[in-house]
Amino acid sequence: MKKIIFFLLILTVFSCQSKSNDHLNKHSVTIAGSTSVMPFTEKLAEYFMIGNPTFVVNVQAGGSTAGIQATINKTVAIGMSSRELKEDEKILKEIPICYDGIAIVVNPKNPINNLSLKEVQDIFSGKIRNWKDLGWIDRNIDAVTREEGSGTRGAFEELVMKKTEISDAIMVQDSNGSVKEMVVTDPYAIGYISLGMVDNKVKALAIDNHPPTIENIKNKSYKIVRPFLYLINGDPSDDAKKFINYVLSKEGQQILKKEGLIPVND
Repeated sequence: MKKIIFFLLILTVFSCQSKSNDHLNKHSVTIAGSTSVMPFTEKLAEYFMIGNPTFVVNVQAGGSTAGIQATINKTVAIGMSSRELKEDEKILKEIPICYDGIAIVVNPKNPINNLSLKEVQDIFSGKIRNWKDLGWIDRNIDAVTREEGSGTRGAFEELVMKKTEISDAIMVQDSNGSVKEMVVTDPYAIGYISLGMVDNKVKALAIDNHPPTIENIKNKSYKIVRPFLYLINGDPSDDAKKFINYVLSKEGQQILKKEGLIPVND
């Protein structure tokens, strides 16, 4: 009996040591930032970890500005941004992983299919407030924007609003998913989200008669386009480098393409 107990103790110790060694052999990469880039990075991380079972890729949100700051502070290995860096942020290295159209979306019950860039600007500045001014029903427009610090909002302000301010009366949501859900549930809503998140639950509008298709983004007839960026501070760790290389590889770029994004290495 004593021999059996001793043998079981040996097995337990060996098992614990084995688990401990497995933990030590794990490679970890923490990524944080843009809520637009996040779902695609999560998808890439899933495929990467299947092929690299000793890796753990931890993907967190927070917004582009938060991701940039976390990368500057070196609290994450890789930051995610859906806007270009400002001058005081350019201590970081930008790595474009793909390009994304920003889609102006309405509820499928809305009969409008096309707006001019100026009309979109006027809606979000508060100049146009009623759908009848755009040829539809006599009903207030429920416009939805992203929060300050959002990369999607920053790109929208730069590409659509120019120097015109977004009205303080516009509803604010903290993610692409939240904006999309508002449009899904409200027939009178309009918002803007990553083209990669568009499905049959919302309708993406043509802008100046150019639908937000991959072809139109490539030929530059659809103008509301921004880069999806990974950010690093100095030389990346070997683990971070391995994940970035995977994202830029043929396999990684094909995953992004299937998600409706424009690869940088196509």
